[in-house]
Amino acid sequence: MVTNLDKKILAYALKNAIAHEGSASSGSVISSLFNEGLEKSEVKNVMPKINEIIKEISKLSLEEQEKEFEKLSELVSERKVREGLPELPNAEKGVIMRIAPSPSGPLHVMHAVVASYSYLYVKKYGGEFIVRIEDTNPENIYSPAYEMISEEVKWLFKGEAKVYIQSDRMQIYYDYAEKLIKKNSAYVCTCSQEDFKNFSENKKDCPCRKKSVEKNLEDWKKMFDSKKGFAEGEAVLRFKTTGEGMKNKNPAMRDFPLARINESEHPRQGKKYRVWPLMNLAVATDDIEMKMTHIIRGKDHRDNSERQKMIYSALGKEKNFPWCAFIGRTNFKEMALSTSQTRKDIEEKKYSGFDDPRLPFVASLKKRGYKPEAFWKMAEHIGISEVDKVISMKDFFDVLDKFNSE
Repeated sequence: MVTNLDKKILAYALKNAIAHEGSASSGSVISSLFNEGLEKSEVKNVMPKINEIIKEISKLSLEEQEKEFEKLSELVSERKVREGLPELPNAEKGVIMRIAPSPSGPLHVMHAVVASYSYLYVKKYGGEFIVRIEDTNPENIYSPAYEMISEEVKWLFKGEAKVYIQSDRMQIYYDYAEKLIKKNSAYVCTCSQEDFKNFSENKKDCPCRKKSVEKNLEDWKKMFDSKKGFAEGEAVLRFKTTGEGMKNKNPAMRDFPLARINESEHPRQGKKYRVWPLMNLAVATDDIEMKMTHIIRGKDHRDNSERQKMIYSALGKEKNFPWCAFIGRTNFKEMALSTSQTRKDIEEKKYSGFDDPRLPFVASLKKRGYKPEAFWKMAEHIGISEVDKVISMKDFFDVLDKFNSE
């Protein structure tokens, strides 16, 4: 329990604001409070107070902030407060970390900031930084994004990122699917979506769940056979949830899908494949194969992380499951960072391209003279926090501009 909590929040917020031209970061304040003994379980209750105090001190001039801090400076711990990102557990021997963009479009400014967390940790501890382009959904791919993302990460991270493309690794996913079937941890389900939804809502087993391993392997092969096998929509490979199974208290965990038949033409692979792994199978497979040690991901992936942990366990790899941190969304008041919407706007001639100077995309920011190091510093400034943030574009770019000028 932190004593004088409110005053210490104010003191650390003022200290951080003074160090960053009057703009304090909630993540930095939280990190300082951890040094004072704040428990992770307390963050949810403390964060609203931090945000409230930061909002109040942002109304003060830098000179006023300095005067207020003088009154509270003795509350700030004299021991060295960690600068930059917090330490990672079990990282002494190096780390393997990744980002996993979808090629629905190129990278925007927050992709660059969030990716910088993992890159900075790899720089700090040594290891490998991986960029994995996740393109196993043929229907939402913007073909130029493959090259754009590759070039952008090459620029952002000084050529030190290793790039993989999931659709080039299909046989690996098929092999892992078969491993799960042979371990009786996956089955081919031929129920309609509506029927399976009813089974799930009523916490009842799907009839397909009882099939033998041999029958599932036979049906798995039929998913690949376009002439004598299943048609699109007739079969899906599902994970057989362990423990409570279909009675799991979280509906998202109940026999979730691993692979489906999709005969849409893939922009990169054409009609070469008809069975496509879904995200949780592909991600778990790649994380195992690439020996991922630590992952920083959006908190909207918390359920997916649990699903992937189940896949690890089914394969006897539970001890290798990577350490995970979850981060909240940063929303800009003036603009939604949607690649799909921006693509439409470009098609409608509202913008000249992703490098239009009015857009917060990496292609534009690079063209406007921003340096990679500015995004790294911004990542450290924002910090790692599960709290969602709403920020104005002006405030964000005022800070980014300061870092860029340095």
